[in-house]
Amino acid sequence: MAVLTVQGSQFILDGEPIQILSGAIHYFRVVPEYWEDRLLKLKACGFNTVETYVPWNVHEPQPEMYCFEGMADVEQFIRLAGSLGLHVIVRPSPYICAEWEFGGLPSWLLADDHLRLRCSDSAFLAHVDRYYDVLLPKLKPLLSTSGGPIIALQIENEYGSFGNDASYLQYLRDGMVQRGMDVLLFTSDGPTDHMLQAGSVPGHLATVNFGSGTEWAFAKLREYQAEEPLMCMEFWNGWFDHWGESHHTREAEDVAKVLEEMLEAGASVNFYMFHGGTNFAFYNGANCQQKDQYEPTITSYDYDSLLSESGEPTAKFYAIREVLSRYSGSQKEDRSSETGGLFLPEPIGTAAYGRVEMRQHASLLQQLNALAVPMHRTNPEPMEKLGQDYGFISYQTWISGPRERQELVVQEVRDRALVFIDGLLQGVLERGNPTATISFEVPAEGAELLILVENMGRINYGPYLRDPKGITEGVRHGFQFLYDWTIHCLPMTDLSGLSFAVLSELESSVRTVTEEPFFYRGSLHIEDVLDIKDTFLRLDGWTKGVAYVNGFNLGRYWNKGPQQTLYVPAPLLRQGENEIIIFELHGTADAAVMFVDQPELG
Repeated sequence: MAVLTVQGSQFILDGEPIQILSGAIHYFRVVPEYWEDRLLKLKACGFNTVETYVPWNVHEPQPEMYCFEGMADVEQFIRLAGSLGLHVIVRPSPYICAEWEFGGLPSWLLADDHLRLRCSDSAFLAHVDRYYDVLLPKLKPLLSTSGGPIIALQIENEYGSFGNDASYLQYLRDGMVQRGMDVLLFTSDGPTDHMLQAGSVPGHLATVNFGSGTEWAFAKLREYQAEEPLMCMEFWNGWFDHWGESHHTREAEDVAKVLEEMLEAGASVNFYMFHGGTNFAFYNGANCQQKDQYEPTITSYDYDSLLSESGEPTAKFYAIREVLSRYSGSQKEDRSSETGGLFLPEPIGTAAYGRVEMRQHASLLQQLNALAVPMHRTNPEPMEKLGQDYGFISYQTWISGPRERQELVVQEVRDRALVFIDGLLQGVLERGNPTATISFEVPAEGAELLILVENMGRINYGPYLRDPKGITEGVRHGFQFLYDWTIHCLPMTDLSGLSFAVLSELESSVRTVTEEPFFYRGSLHIEDVLDIKDTFLRLDGWTKGVAYVNGFNLGRYWNKGPQQTLYVPAPLLRQGENEIIIFELHGTADAAVMFVDQPELG
């Protein structure tokens, strides 16, 4: 039974000192078929531990409806890591941040207006308890105290950046202990006074998160924890991107230099990230440090990390492997795993499948009833009140006429709304863009108003964590509130009800400014199963929307970048015909897509 303990300033595992050399891989951002490949590469780089968060919203997408299969099979991921000789650090706290939708919290928490997040609110804690009653017994057999690979668990994540409810942290700690979590428990926070004061739990290891400034960060930790082992639980070796920004990169030499500083100090480290992966579907989060500065995260979570989004070693991989080889006292070489050495798997390889014509289309506005059962409400309720988590939501109402031109005011849109009058696009209202306005007059015969709202990702960090989606207050034409709404919830998880029509030659080549949202469908043919490789979907000429391959939601695209391609792992493809569906909000200059063999992240 290899149990991790603390003895003075050292970690002790199975009676021997250990320096934890860990890298983060999130199982929920990587298709399961590639878990082993990524873990083997982690080990080949010289790491002895893998770390992962556990996102509550993935495992309990609806109250008391649990999912632990496929990409959500956390148990299999941990068992696999253990079978490869890796230790595992698990961070199963209710909140994870991780640039993940709502920081891992399930959206249905927001259906209760009175519930308070991440504190000793009885309603919130009741939901946490129910979730832990399901999750933690799954982890129990995988703890090192039970013969498994898990050596440590996190109590809460960067809590000092959010609040100071010590009783809440103690409640989480006690709940873990009572459910048999008898391995090392820890917290992680930024290296500042207020974060360490509020985020730590007395009697348990505190760790710090940073990307540089090693000496200063560890000195601050020492002010609060004089003797225990030093550990950087999140070494930010790269960074994430928001839509409309430049792609973040960091030189490999700089990352290696900071790692060497930590190793010289005798510290343990967890690379955030070793392999970033992808925010598939609608799981990207968003940032909002100031109320009017909403910044959604892109689909790629490449993070400029040691492995690329498609799992290939980068310059950072080789730079870090060289540093780790020197500090472990032996030169790391790629040898067969059968000899007990370090095996670097062969590259998976990529393919450029070329151009695919999108020969069919289907109007969203004309087929709302095929995708959702309409609901009638007096007010335009937000998604969470209607049991919806992600995707889009449509609000329709009738305005009598005649009426003079007045501004349409949406209080408040979250996050981006296309406004139509009698099916014609009037403009776009976007959160954080107060200069965008829409006004219209209503003819004598009246007009139908339709507002299509996109949830672009719930806030995952900071003071505005409570982030309901859709129309959260009301809609006015001038000063008059509009009532009596027909609502279609459009999570976009099942598109099988759509009826597609063949695009004419004119339709496939012409785009108009009044283009309504359409689904486009085409087929990628792969001749032989041996030809199936990773590829990247390029959407030149398209504007904004969502892409699907064989029913799998690859995530969002947006021509404002920086990301210009979507990663398509080979396991999503098959021999023969592969269905490609693009949901485009604004029309395309060319109804075709390209499959290329190289990513373009900006």
